Amino acid sequence: MMTKIMFVCHGNICRSPMAEFIFKDMVKKKGLEGDFVVTSSATSTEEIWNGVGNPVYPPAKEILNLHNIDCSGKRAVQIKKSDYEKYDLLIPMDSNNVRNMSRILKGDPDNKIHKLMSYTGSDRDVSDPWYTRDFEKCYNDIYNGCKALLEYLTK
Repeated sequence: MMTKIMFVCHGNICRSPMAEFIFKDMVKKKGLEGDFVVTSSATSTEEIWNGVGNPVYPPAKEILNLHNIDCSGKRAVQIKKSDYEKYDLLIPMDSNNVRNMSRILKGDPDNKIHKLMSYTGSDRDVSDPWYTRDFEKCYNDIYNGCKALLEYLTK
């Protein structure tokens, strides 16, 4: 049974691609690649120009590289209403993402939307490095969230 997961943030250039590639790395290290489809998207189109998304923001890419995680080729895409049917879990980074996703997806009838930090037992948002410039704190939040998510899905 394959679990399809989409991580979501505002622009799809910092937090959600970090979550996508951190989670993919965890899954690979456990030999579970065949059990998951993992991607990420944005609620906004701010990082998408003429249908082409910007690549992962350089400081986000750098922090992933420090942890030997490659995100080459990733470009920002926007979540679409049709994604709701395609994915089992839609995992936003913060409360604003939840609100915007609910608007784009026209609600959450199947209870697929869960903030990443909820898997750690916390209701807080993943810190946004776009504003804090603290990519290490953001990485740690996402790492802990992804670790808890993977434990939840594999227990």
